[in-house]
Amino acid sequence: MTAASMEQTVLADGRVELSPEADAALGVSQLHNDDLAPVPVAKRTWTTYNYIALWIGMAHNVATWTLAAGLIALGMAWYQAILTIMVANVLVLIPMLANSHAGTKYGIPFPVFARASFGVWGANIPALIRAGVACGWFGIQTWIGGGAIYVLVGEVLGDSWLKASSISLGTGQYAAQPWTLWVSFLFFWSLNILIIVRGMDTIRRFENWAAPFVMVVAIILLVWMAIAAGGFGPIVNDPGKLGWGADFWKVFPPALMGMIAFWSTLSLNMPDFTRFGRSQREQAIGQVLGLPTTMTVFPLIAVLVTSASAVVFKGDPIWDPVTLVGKMDNIFVAVFALFTLAVATLSVNVAANIVSPSYDFSNLAPKLISFRMGGLITGILGILIQPWELLSNPQSYIFTWLGTYGGATGAIAGVLMADYWWIRRNKLHLADLYRANGKYRYAGGFNWIAIVALLAGILFAIGGSYSASGAPFPVDGIIPPLKGLADYSWVVGLLVSFFLYGILTMAVGSKAAVNED
Repeated sequence: MTAASMEQTVLADGRVELSPEADAALGVSQLHNDDLAPVPVAKRTWTTYNYIALWIGMAHNVATWTLAAGLIALGMAWYQAILTIMVANVLVLIPMLANSHAGTKYGIPFPVFARASFGVWGANIPALIRAGVACGWFGIQTWIGGGAIYVLVGEVLGDSWLKASSISLGTGQYAAQPWTLWVSFLFFWSLNILIIVRGMDTIRRFENWAAPFVMVVAIILLVWMAIAAGGFGPIVNDPGKLGWGADFWKVFPPALMGMIAFWSTLSLNMPDFTRFGRSQREQAIGQVLGLPTTMTVFPLIAVLVTSASAVVFKGDPIWDPVTLVGKMDNIFVAVFALFTLAVATLSVNVAANIVSPSYDFSNLAPKLISFRMGGLITGILGILIQPWELLSNPQSYIFTWLGTYGGATGAIAGVLMADYWWIRRNKLHLADLYRANGKYRYAGGFNWIAIVALLAGILFAIGGSYSASGAPFPVDGIIPPLKGLADYSWVVGLLVSFFLYGILTMAVGSKAAVNED
């Protein structure tokens, strides 16, 4: 009988859990705490509906609502923008499901899963990269949610609230905002932190009701706007500026990579959620039904509502839903709509942008940083990143922020997938993921092969990053010979790291790095 078989039990459906003795013995390990420990099979209770609701809740948010706006601003027709978003979400589902498998099978979160490929200490490298982008998204969503609160209260209190004196916080041209907006931002920030400190079960319950609530309200808004406008307005009749020729295909690849990058971070840390899954089938079906469908339908609703707004309010189309609601004359309708916006933003922020970095920061020092403390760290960093500046430039938002991080997250996904599916054939020694001197120690806790593959993937993915204006990247790319790869950053990063990791491990990796009990 092998060491692994003595310490872990394999169920008929393939899920694995530690024996009570092994689980108790790991309590003293510096790599273990209650939040990072494997979820016992008896507590893995999330169903297909929970994962559908999770994805609906995460996809129904203001950032998703405005995704098509950025693409249409680049010259796409509305249907080209929706097609780009749909294709991106089908593609990102592939690594999403591949990495989700380990969470359901072993009951482990993303940073613990990464220990198998990067080493027990090296796992902090991908975890912190993932945490960095989550903190940025947390700040962005919190700023949007705070804006909804600001307008909501303004509907009741009027100009005394909306036109309050400005206070400058941070740096940049958008640092000066009404003090009431800063108060709204901090209030919404506090709601996020309150939910996360109550734990994962509170998050599950919140998503279960928030998802259908937001969807129903969005559909009602679409019907109301279409009736009021007598149709869907000018955007749906606009063929765009690019057509289907060369101009479109110059824009499509970087736009597609940006759309993939929107959820590429979740393709890494879905084990944070699937570790609670009742079965592989239920979590997989839930994600297939929840992600690509919602991410296609919700931006489509946004396009139709925005187009109708040009007729209803007799002006330019209004892409910002907070501004759109502010135009409504009926105060009760406006307040209800703003409340829905706040719920939608809170839903995505907690699930997509706080859960992962909470685990990631906890993984840095498990005995010192709990899941809840990690959430607080995320909240603080989300403010320091100054989201009001990130949202000020759609061009920078899609190409610089999303594209650059997309290349990095693609490279991480490549390493994880190569290690788990190619090298280990989805078999892990669960207890050793929590041992500093176990088989995932490699060299001092770091697997140099994984780090080399990651760096190579990032280099090829974003080394050729360029900007047409010359800022923030050179016109000819950071590394000119790699410029041609920059438009395919996420795919390039994933493929380079996947094959390099697999080839190097098979060629020079130790037997301990390849074979599992």
